[in-house]
Amino acid sequence: MLLSKVFGRNRKKVDMSEWLREPGFAGTHATMGADVSQLMATVFTMLFVVGWIQAKKGKADGHHWLMLGGMVAMLAFFTSYYLFRQLGVLAFEGKEGFGGSQALYDGVFVPLLTFHIILVVIGLIMAIYMIVLGFRAQMFANGKRMLRNEMLQTTWKRIGIIFGSITVIVLGLFATRVASAGFSLGKLSVYVGLLALIGIVFGVEVTIQRIWPNGERRHRVLGRFTMAVYCILFLTGSMTYAMLYILYPGKIG
Repeated sequence: MLLSKVFGRNRKKVDMSEWLREPGFAGTHATMGADVSQLMATVFTMLFVVGWIQAKKGKADGHHWLMLGGMVAMLAFFTSYYLFRQLGVLAFEGKEGFGGSQALYDGVFVPLLTFHIILVVIGLIMAIYMIVLGFRAQMFANGKRMLRNEMLQTTWKRIGIIFGSITVIVLGLFATRVASAGFSLGKLSVYVGLLALIGIVFGVEVTIQRIWPNGERRHRVLGRFTMAVYCILFLTGSMTYAMLYILYPGKIG
């Protein structure tokens, strides 16, 4: 019984890996994983743009739910990315996936990809931060959602309590995962990376609240910054996709 569950789980993972390596649906040289990644990036960016437009029009409820839904979905997607290690464009797997010249690879593709990955990390940090800030900075007046035009700060003590509680939960989930599927460094790195990401978010909060102590001002400024990051992230991701799978396809899969 136990062996059948283990082999069944492994079979599903192998099937998923094989499916992600199949030819994609966009008609390029991309794999299914790369096309899914590009499609999801497009959907997330569209949600964020529409959510930002809703904010500009003063439609707070529409803005709140579009941005919250988009950021939660994006975080779930990137969690899948790290678990399956297959979604997205070629990372640092060598030049065999890139069919252009060595000079183009070293001078354009690698710097572009590096910049894109840095933006991914910043985007994930800001997604978590803006979700928390959105709930903390909002208030309701006469049934209408709006931002608090007042001081919004926290303390290291409160951060320590929250982070400690989150750490216990994450480690509990990891222990459950190990008990059911066995230990692996890959799984450990995912959970440690999650805790590191949350720790960075708290560090960002303590730093930023000194610069913009007012909750409304902080939300608006950082919202514009985060929107710019996501738009540039989409552009760099699309350029990387085009170079790999349209302009200079190499040995994929």
